[in-house]
Amino acid sequence: MELTLTDKNFDSEVLACPSLVLVDFYAVWCGPCAMIAPHVAALAEEYPALKVCRLDVDEASGIAARYAVQSIPTLMYFRGGQLIKTLVGYRTLAELKAETEALL
Repeated sequence: MELTLTDKNFDSEVLACPSLVLVDFYAVWCGPCAMIAPHVAALAEEYPALKVCRLDVDEASGIAARYAVQSIPTLMYFRGGQLIKTLVGYRTLAELKAETEALL
């Protein structure tokens, strides 16, 4: 299951979480974001230990600015409140699985 993040719940849902969290920074108008969305959903299904969240950069611009998101899609992995990996741009499902498995 994917959780929708906002400026209000980002800190409590991502930074306060001790386990691995994947945040998909996207926008509804972004073509590559739409292409990667099913892959992100597949990660949520395949890896129950991974908390998967989506953040619309237009709706939560404060968080996007805090993490200097300049291109989308941007995927960020957090653990224990720390940013540990950033992926910018479209990735295949196989690439995303490999990145996730290396961090779990």
